[in-house]
Amino acid sequence: MALLMFAAGCRQDMQNQPRMFPQRGSSMFADGRSVRPQVEHTVARGQLYEDDYFYTGLISGKEADFMPFPVTMQVLERGQERFNVYCTPCHSRVGNGAGMIVERGYKPAANFHDPRHINQPISHYFYVMTNGYGAMPDYKAQILPQDRWAIAAYIRALQLSQNAKLSDVPAGEQVESLKTVAQQQGYPESDAGPWPMPATAVYGAPIIGTVAGAPAQNPMPVAKSAAAQQQKKGAAAKP
Repeated sequence: MALLMFAAGCRQDMQNQPRMFPQRGSSMFADGRSVRPQVEHTVARGQLYEDDYFYTGLISGKEADFMPFPVTMQVLERGQERFNVYCTPCHSRVGNGAGMIVERGYKPAANFHDPRHINQPISHYFYVMTNGYGAMPDYKAQILPQDRWAIAAYIRALQLSQNAKLSDVPAGEQVESLKTVAQQQGYPESDAGPWPMPATAVYGAPIIGTVAGAPAQNPMPVAKSAAAQQQKKGAAAKP
């Protein structure tokens, strides 16, 4: 009797309940589709992209040179933290493109301190992180939009740090050379010198010299910006 009661309770209704398969027909709905259309005039939670520039880095299809929100010390600290996580393997801690994977044979990354990259608008960096560029993949799945902008702001801070002049220093502040700082902290003086690139490094553009201890490239014409190049590729793909 106990066995019969137990067997009666082992029904599979929940396991075997009818379910819809994506893209298959269904007789339940009048249009015959199992996949239901989105409700008109509604926006999914977290997908209200009101500020187009904040999410794309473009205005009328072009990059711009301003941040979509105020840059505070908290923003820069967040940008530094995300930069150190995602960008330093290729670009190095100072952004000169001499990261650790370059030392292991990977193509040298962009040197943010050469004329080509200093002259780029700030949204260029956001756009590249969002869509990728050359050998660099996109990072939109790993880095939130606000963090991509924070990284772009921190890149500007890096550019200032490696190209600063004495006139940029507030009055009364003492300035020491990197070699002096290295010696004071017990590091060899050579740590403050140029970063040598491996002999296996291959560059995709002509090198004009050395900036921030790494090879530098000439400024890129506006027509060859990341956004312009992607638009050109899209046009070439059309029949």
